[in-house]
Amino acid sequence: MALSDTAIRSAKPGEKTRKMYDSGGLYLEVPKSGQKRWRFRYRWMGKARLLSLGTYPCVPLKKARERRDELRRLIDDGVDPSEYRRAQKAARYVAAANSFEVVGREWISSHLEKRSESHRKKVVGRLERDIFPYLGRRPISEITAPEILTVVRRVEARGVLETAHRCLQHIGQIMRYGISTGRTTVDPTQSLRGALPPTTTKHMAAPTDPEHVGQILRMLDAHQGSPVVDAAMRLLPLLFVRPGELRTMRWEDVDIESAEWRFTTSKTKTPHLVPLSHKALDILEELYPLTGHLPGGWVFTGGRSPRNPMSDAAINAAYRRLGIDTANELTGHGWRAVARTLLHEHLGYPPEVIEQQLAHAVPDALGRSYNRTRFVEHRRKMMQDWADLLDSLRDNKGKVIYGRFSRAV
Repeated sequence: MALSDTAIRSAKPGEKTRKMYDSGGLYLEVPKSGQKRWRFRYRWMGKARLLSLGTYPCVPLKKARERRDELRRLIDDGVDPSEYRRAQKAARYVAAANSFEVVGREWISSHLEKRSESHRKKVVGRLERDIFPYLGRRPISEITAPEILTVVRRVEARGVLETAHRCLQHIGQIMRYGISTGRTTVDPTQSLRGALPPTTTKHMAAPTDPEHVGQILRMLDAHQGSPVVDAAMRLLPLLFVRPGELRTMRWEDVDIESAEWRFTTSKTKTPHLVPLSHKALDILEELYPLTGHLPGGWVFTGGRSPRNPMSDAAINAAYRRLGIDTANELTGHGWRAVARTLLHEHLGYPPEVIEQQLAHAVPDALGRSYNRTRFVEHRRKMMQDWADLLDSLRDNKGKVIYGRFSRAV
């Protein structure tokens, strides 16, 4: 006699497991614990087999019968339901192992490991906020161009077109990594070129007028904040390194006697040498009693713990407190553009020497893209001339005294 919903609801557990049969091999198992479970019994190749179809009431009678009928159709087609289930489980496991997020996390580990912490955080943030929630669970090999376009247009709709382009770029990078590791065969982002409106390149804010630079230098000198942040603000224009490299400066990398700072650049991961001018050495010697003995080894320690470096937002935040517009006037990174322009236009240094000091790849006659000691003596003189020029701009209110500097290298 077939089961009814009333009979199932009223079934009570007993001392032994109770079986309530429906039809076609389906029955309800009512164990002593009281948790009612659906079972399907069938024969395959002369042997009895048993499958679980879920628990009641999560799986009601109607749904249990539908599952039974699906398995019966497999048997009629010559397929063992147990083997079919194992194959489905394996397929789900493979799909999960090859999901876009799994492949994406692998790409993060392999391709962003040597990038700067700030860059890594930005990329991971975009993936976790704008991409993984929508594509993360999908098998990477099944993701289509229209799906990707929907995701990036959702970002574009927030009014952040550049971020949308970045997201599309990251998706393409993960797709190509998936191709290289055998998880997919096609990068759908290739067909989306031109699908988003183009962005307008916006360079880091940086003044190149000497009088304006002198005004900003006087503002920096007037800042009254943490001695560590004040020192970083005064040193950054002198060294014009990337702000992330300055804030992670370590005392062990500074050679006061040789007037050199040696470190590995955050962008190209190449060894770099920065000659230190007299003014730069004075700032570091003033700072050493404050941070030189601390356990972290950082020149510019964090405000909360000496074991951590200064925050990557500290310099720009101090600029804004001074009234400097970091969107349109100057950022910490902007000193690199200031130095590139004034060193060439006002001190006459050749671009290749300046680019070498900026730690940019400048191929030499032998095809080498970067050499830490290339032009080193010229760069020592250039860095001292640069410090003297900044003093002149600060003290003479922007009037450059060219006669004090050698314009040829």
